[in-house]
Amino acid sequence: MAVILGIDPGTRIVGWGAIEASGSSIRLIDAGCIDVRRVESIPARFKAIYEGLASVLNAVKPAEAVFEKAFTGINPASGIRIGEGRGVAIVCAVNLGIRVTEYSPAEVKKAVTGRGAAPKEQVQEMVRRILGLERRPQPDAADALAVAICGANRRA
Repeated sequence: MAVILGIDPGTRIVGWGAIEASGSSIRLIDAGCIDVRRVESIPARFKAIYEGLASVLNAVKPAEAVFEKAFTGINPASGIRIGEGRGVAIVCAVNLGIRVTEYSPAEVKKAVTGRGAAPKEQVQEMVRRILGLERRPQPDAADALAVAICGANRRA
């Protein structure tokens, strides 16, 4: 049995989702978001992300933190900023002694939906079904849970 924490990094909202995986069985522990949209400066946002994520990691105590690999988007400035937020989240996990694993966005989508190019809504719905939830998780939390599910599938 392993606790896996999926993280959907950003510089405004960081989604996280913790699952417990044992063989092919996956159970939701908890999920949520660290919302730093009201924090004005980028350095202060990074500090808030680090502290919020450290709090989650210390509470959940995962064996592994799973991230999507970085990808280049249409807007280079946004890609750089997301990469910076991703770096903060990875350093937080590493500083707490948690193993970090990464999968491509296509691997994550395929693990959850069966298609590497699935839309966000389909990912949300499949996360809901896989975890037996009554309703779809918030988009950032759903993305984090999808990453965690991918990590669990790769471990099995």
